[in-house]
Amino acid sequence: MADEPGPKAGAAALGEEDALLALAPVPPDRTVRYGTHPSQVIDVYDGRPARGGGPGTVVTLLHGGFWRQAYDRTHLSPAAAALARHGVTVALAEYRRVGGGGGRPGTFDDVVGAVEAGAAEAARSADRGRGARHVVAGHSAGGHLALWAASRHRLPAGSRWREAGRAPRVDRVVALAPVADLAYARELRLSDDAVAGLLRGADARTPAGGAQAEIDPARLLPPRAPVVILHGTADPDVPVGVSRRYTAAAAGSAGDVVLHELPGVGHYASVTPGTDAFALFLAALQDARGRPTGRVGGGA
Repeated sequence: MADEPGPKAGAAALGEEDALLALAPVPPDRTVRYGTHPSQVIDVYDGRPARGGGPGTVVTLLHGGFWRQAYDRTHLSPAAAALARHGVTVALAEYRRVGGGGGRPGTFDDVVGAVEAGAAEAARSADRGRGARHVVAGHSAGGHLALWAASRHRLPAGSRWREAGRAPRVDRVVALAPVADLAYARELRLSDDAVAGLLRGADARTPAGGAQAEIDPARLLPPRAPVVILHGTADPDVPVGVSRRYTAAAAGSAGDVVLHELPGVGHYASVTPGTDAFALFLAALQDARGRPTGRVGGGA
């Protein structure tokens, strides 16, 4: 059935995590703060566009790890550096995670701050005469956060995260193997019921269902920016059915959401430089329409 976890991952898909973690971390060009907590930092990798190229791209990049403190931004530093070599300026954001002051609400407070900081970086690039699109991208749990950031305008009045005044510029969202539908992810009990852990910080006065709905991008449609999703059909961590559900719901809301299913690809290839899936990620960031082209084979 389409909504159930995808086909059993092959050896290539299962080896993707090892391939990513085997890459040496790459230090950023600089690190900036968007708050006082140790996790409220952004590593910036300056893009180096080709001479005579068109407008640049600044991407606010949110890492995954099922929102847990055990996983930080370091594992995406090789991807950030590779994107920079292709002319994309990357704002690789850290945020408070479950076990380190995060969960609801801290993680979401930080995503708001990180996206605003990324938009400011895009504005600075434009002031330097380059022009710049601002894309919010995320992998896995970071993909969930990227989708949520594009739907804050749909939050009810009185929500601490509802956009007020002029919203930070977001031209596109690119979500890689995202936990796009929290209700379904919780039904599947992904990663030992990680969604429940994300919710443990919820205000006791807020009904449990309301707390989950407020941070579930599948319940906050349509997004205010076009969305491109890349999701492997052999993903053993976040089944492709999660993205299918989000995409189907978005179609019902007239949202501009496109899902590209990557045959035989697992969970990590799209953030591993040198893979076909990573090339599609780069294309989704650089192409003015956000529509990656090309063919993806099986795995990293």
